Amino acid sequence: MTPFKAAAAGAGGKAGPYRVMVVDDSAVIRGLLTRALESDPTIKVVTTVGNGQLAIDALGRPDTDIEVVVLDIEMPVMDGITALPRLLQTKPGVAVIMASTLTLKGASVSMKAMSLGASDYVPKPTTTGAISAATDFKVDLVEKVKSWAQAGRRKRGIAAPSPTGEPGAAAPAPRRLYGAQPIKLRDMPPLLRPDCLAIGSSTGGPQALFKVFQAIGKITHLPVFVTQHMPATFTTILAEHLGQAAGIPSAEAKDGEAVVPGRIYVAPGDFHMVVEGTAAQRVVRLNKNPPENFCRPAVDPMLRSIAKAYGNKTLFVMLTGMGQDGLKGAQELTNAGGTVIAQDESSSVVWGMPGAVASAGLCSAVLPLAEIGPFVKKAISRSVA
Repeated sequence: MTPFKAAAAGAGGKAGPYRVMVVDDSAVIRGLLTRALESDPTIKVVTTVGNGQLAIDALGRPDTDIEVVVLDIEMPVMDGITALPRLLQTKPGVAVIMASTLTLKGASVSMKAMSLGASDYVPKPTTTGAISAATDFKVDLVEKVKSWAQAGRRKRGIAAPSPTGEPGAAAPAPRRLYGAQPIKLRDMPPLLRPDCLAIGSSTGGPQALFKVFQAIGKITHLPVFVTQHMPATFTTILAEHLGQAAGIPSAEAKDGEAVVPGRIYVAPGDFHMVVEGTAAQRVVRLNKNPPENFCRPAVDPMLRSIAKAYGNKTLFVMLTGMGQDGLKGAQELTNAGGTVIAQDESSSVVWGMPGAVASAGLCSAVLPLAEIGPFVKKAISRSVA
């Protein structure tokens, strides 16, 4: 057993708590983040340091065997962006979650970090007082740390810790179940000729979206609608990066704008995005209706509207994400004749959203992330054949 695996496994070769390092130049914030993380008994903060160089040194020590790094961006000696590639080189496979402020600059740097190999981000309030009071931030931080740590253990064959943080049982074999329900696929339409592409995602979604759009390439003949669970300002930058990956115009959707082919419409943070109208002229509408599945933007309202606007001319892709957002909307979409595909469990950071639609029997295909882009590219190319 490697040192990394041994430390993660704990007593008797059974899984112990997830092992985390917090990197921030403020001792106060390091303390706040540590307390937030260790409020969950399945997480253990094994070390905290004040800059990127110290993080690299700590990560290289065999006694720490860190699984997740929560990394600040702006620090003296060595900042987070400079440290990031060296951290990944020091311990390949470690998950790095960037902790960046809720600003346009913070969002931009976070997206850059993910292009350099960071796993995810958490939008951090700008003051220690706000961090201390921000329940949503703490929940987001804990859930993302647990999700990425669990994904890493799954790859290494180590079980997740028990809810009490005590060593758990041996790692289960990979499964093709969500809950107790086996996956039953729907028949693939013999001639799938979509007029629109819709995508929903959450935890792990930005990285998955980049890979999908890079594989699809330029989409010139139909519109693309994306709902990613993400706060305002971050969706602005996400849209820019998706456009770069796809090679087509991409931006946050604006209320009342006309839907045109060859463009990516991203649901803005804190707004639901829906589509209205008929084939003669469809428009995007934004609203601040109550959150659905605790989310705004949410996938369900987007899918309900698309089911009405496009019906069986819709191809929907459900990517990695926590919870069940998109399940009810996907049901309406398939009732209208639309086609649903989902990311498979082994390639998902969290198989919540894709697992929900797969277990409900709504999918015509459940694919590894690497196969989704090529599948979509082939499917949408038929619409211009």
